[in-house]
Amino acid sequence: MPLLARRTLLATGAAALLVPARARAQTLAPTPTMRGGSNNYRPGAPIVDRIGGGGFTMTGTVRRAGDGAPLPGQRIQIWAHTTEGHERDAASHGATLTSADGVFTMDMPQIVPAFGQPHGHLAYDSGEYETVFLRPLMASAADTRLEVHFVLQPA
Repeated sequence: MPLLARRTLLATGAAALLVPARARAQTLAPTPTMRGGSNNYRPGAPIVDRIGGGGFTMTGTVRRAGDGAPLPGQRIQIWAHTTEGHERDAASHGATLTSADGVFTMDMPQIVPAFGQPHGHLAYDSGEYETVFLRPLMASAADTRLEVHFVLQPA
């Protein structure tokens, strides 16, 4: 077999093996709802610039399941037990919309432990995609930022 033909065969075969790996890498599974995520949820919480006096940043991304495309204009509700109120309080709830690149950010009061765990609550609840409730734990009650990512599946 000529050297050039052998190299072409090897290169073509290697490329064929890489395609399925790339396709799998681009397929994102939807984010499952977390146990306890919907605790004290308030349907229709208002869209606000910030919750309370601020000082803590809740941020993250919203992407579409499968291809991972960013989802702009998606409503994310956020609530937590903070230095200014309990997660049951209406004033501790607010919603924001994702930017053109699928990013959301909300300034809110410092999250404090509830039931021994510092945690936040977030929900995607707009209806275009399946509702997802998250209850991420913070590594430390001293953290001043929590980053959360949603991957949504069409409803």
